[in-house]
Amino acid sequence: MMPTLKLHNIQYSQLDSTTWCATAQVTASCPLESLHLFDNLPSLFNANVSNINTDKFSHITWHYHISNVSLSARKIAYQQRQQQRAGVRLLLQSLLNKLSIIDSLDDVSFPYRLVNSQYYVCFSHTGASSQNNSTQPSGEKSFNGLDNKVAVVISCHRSAGIDIETNNVEWRVAKRFYHTNEIAILQALTFMQRDTVAKLLWQIKECFIKIHQYKLAQGLGMDYSHLITGLVNGIEAQAQLPLLAFNDDKTGYYLVLLPEQQTVIVY
Repeated sequence: MMPTLKLHNIQYSQLDSTTWCATAQVTASCPLESLHLFDNLPSLFNANVSNINTDKFSHITWHYHISNVSLSARKIAYQQRQQQRAGVRLLLQSLLNKLSIIDSLDDVSFPYRLVNSQYYVCFSHTGASSQNNSTQPSGEKSFNGLDNKVAVVISCHRSAGIDIETNNVEWRVAKRFYHTNEIAILQALTFMQRDTVAKLLWQIKECFIKIHQYKLAQGLGMDYSHLITGLVNGIEAQAQLPLLAFNDDKTGYYLVLLPEQQTVIVY
């Protein structure tokens, strides 16, 4: 049974007259009925149940303890994907309600669009933060529910991309995938600037991958070195600005950075 999902800290942003986005945290806990609470109880407990005086049980104060459910890594990954899929759609519905738009999602093919208005739709989410118990057997993990950040953008102008990310990009990963022009400029920055810009570049690349349906390696290898100076200057202004937006003349797209939400939108 799918856990009940809840959205927290929803933030709505209007980027222009035809483009809106929303970010939120989505959480889910395992429902009581989905856990096999009595599977491992001694069989003696279930014997002669007809002789139990049920009236005496009504005066007992019950304390429930639900231990972590041991699931395979494959099943955890499947559950997380299902919950992420439901979470971003829940946020989309929240955004549509905010805008008083009555519509439904057509997700048969990319880019996703709304059925009636034909608005373009793009989703993003972070990975689930289920805790791994080092004492668990190999190949098993402890599942305590979903704790993701999710984001959605809708635009009636053209296909848009959005990426929400909480983790930095390791420098060794950037050097493996980024264009040589980007690496040369990043290496000249301070470590703090390099890490911040490398992450923002990754998010911008992810957005363009979603817009143009590039393959991952192809999209990450695209050269966006012309954006680095603007990103460095933007970092310095982030403390004063809740939103950083600029036009990328080379690609013809607008780029928006939402520092507080750790989100990048390209539209």
